[in-house]
Amino acid sequence: MSAIADLAGKRGLVVGIANAESIAAGCAMAFRDAGAELAVTYLNEKAEPHVRPVAEGLRAGIVVPCDVRIPGQLDAVFERVGRDWGRLDFLLHSIAFAPREDLHTSLVNCSAAGFALAMDVSCHSFIRMARLAAPLMTSGGSLLTVSFYGADRVVENYNLMGPVKAALEASVRYLSADLAERGIRAHAISAGPVRTRAASGIGRFDELLDKVRERTPAGRLVSIEEIGRVAAFLASDAGAPLAGSVTYTDGGFHTVA
Repeated sequence: MSAIADLAGKRGLVVGIANAESIAAGCAMAFRDAGAELAVTYLNEKAEPHVRPVAEGLRAGIVVPCDVRIPGQLDAVFERVGRDWGRLDFLLHSIAFAPREDLHTSLVNCSAAGFALAMDVSCHSFIRMARLAAPLMTSGGSLLTVSFYGADRVVENYNLMGPVKAALEASVRYLSADLAERGIRAHAISAGPVRTRAASGIGRFDELLDKVRERTPAGRLVSIEEIGRVAAFLASDAGAPLAGSVTYTDGGFHTVA
């Protein structure tokens, strides 16, 4: 890890590790390599055995459950961070969800309830995290979330997640403006597709990977480690001039017509 992404002495919360192959895990490893102390969440008891070994490898001091659909659970995470650390320097939000039946149909046919749930988990939870994190970011900080090219262009089979991710990217811009006076900046990382458990829920995902690989100038997909290094830079003081923008981390895929 280059010294330009120096997180020594900083403390960060990582929400969204599903297993060692997830984008959140790649980011967490980069944060740790850059010197940060981490708090890590897992979704529920079923997910904990997949997340606990990752947290141990990160030497995470705080490992707690967090299902943003359960009232009070997100608040409890930040209360624990405040009690144990007294401050927070950066946050990574890397969670998304849509009911399978709504994700696997066209946007025009998705249900109102399914759309609302996808928006709540995938977008509004980032806003709630920003509200809870801000009082702990007494010396400023960085709020990061993970997006995808389907927010900007129509991607086959991405369906309702396209508008949801577009809302997430817009939220990044508004949060950055809202919190600028506190020295808190917000970022969206538009990551190239990665073969993760979450992504496997997208219809014909293997075909999407092949198409992206073929169209990307370098002819290859990005890795979770590469995405992580970008996240570490944005979380560091070196990334302070950047705020409210979408950082494409896709090997140039978004530049090709």
